[in-house]
Amino acid sequence: MESYILCFLIAVILTYVSTPVAGRIARQVGAVDYPNTRRVNQHPVVNLGGLAIYVGVIAAVLFTAGINSKLLGIIISSTLMLVIGLIDDLRGLSPTSKFIWQIIAALLVTSFGIKIEFITNPLGGVFYLGALSIPFTVFWLVAITNTVNLIDGLDGLAAGVSTIAAVTLLVVAIQEAELLVIILTIAVAGACIGFLQYNFNPAQIFMGDTGSLFLGFLLAAISALGALKSAAAATLVVPILALGVPIFDTAFAIIRRRQKGEPLFQADRGHLHHRLLELGLSHKETVIVVYLISLSLGLVAIAVNGVSELQAFGVLAILAVILFYGSYKLGVIELNLDSREENYKSIN
Repeated sequence: MESYILCFLIAVILTYVSTPVAGRIARQVGAVDYPNTRRVNQHPVVNLGGLAIYVGVIAAVLFTAGINSKLLGIIISSTLMLVIGLIDDLRGLSPTSKFIWQIIAALLVTSFGIKIEFITNPLGGVFYLGALSIPFTVFWLVAITNTVNLIDGLDGLAAGVSTIAAVTLLVVAIQEAELLVIILTIAVAGACIGFLQYNFNPAQIFMGDTGSLFLGFLLAAISALGALKSAAAATLVVPILALGVPIFDTAFAIIRRRQKGEPLFQADRGHLHHRLLELGLSHKETVIVVYLISLSLGLVAIAVNGVSELQAFGVLAILAVILFYGSYKLGVIELNLDSREENYKSIN
């Protein structure tokens, strides 16, 4: 227990102390986000806050956990992901280049033995992935990395949601006695809390892609190491719910952009947090609402960890329908039923 407390304190304090340093570095290299039509900040804000999060997480983990091959793999591959985000923040990377490097980072972590080897069968038992293990793991790592990156649109949003996801995975890891996952999730939660002191509205610094790609990849790797490797019934459901806000928001963004014929990687203002702002909620109120949604999904994830496969997937299906309907009412997704009806009439 003492090592866990120490891990948390190191992550919080080091991130808190390092964030102003990261801000000064950002000013020196010109890493500043200026207001534009897509951003919601009203004045220039430095980014690269992800550097401070990285320092807090890595230092806390190295100080409190013994090095093994899997931890080394996570550190090396997540560091590569941090560098990808850093280059994107400083010089800009094309979506294709960023995607290729993300795949390389994901393949790197699988080479250290971190692979999703089976997924839960809703009707009982598990599906062993066999030769599909590495492709599935790479897909999971890259997908989750980008979902966290996509929700980093408001002050404190990505850091807060990542904190809730980390705590959710922490509780599940305690239930499953996954010691390395416990250390990693404590470090992530602590670093995010330390960073939020500067990042909550009105933000003094953003984490940038440097932070969002690092956090997203780390949470995905932790899931692959812990919840998705567990023999518990809800192996797939738990991490999906723990990371529910970024996963569902990204899924709805893909649906929305396909319906409009827009490129999947093209940024827009149709995300959940944008719609809540348009309803008249303040910046802080919007972030708190998203926090509450994320917390609710996290509590459900913890609750379903010990139930049967069918019950777990049933809960996930019900929540997916509720979130889909809520997103439709908010305008996050559009069904375009009128145009389909007109097309049907014209054919007949």
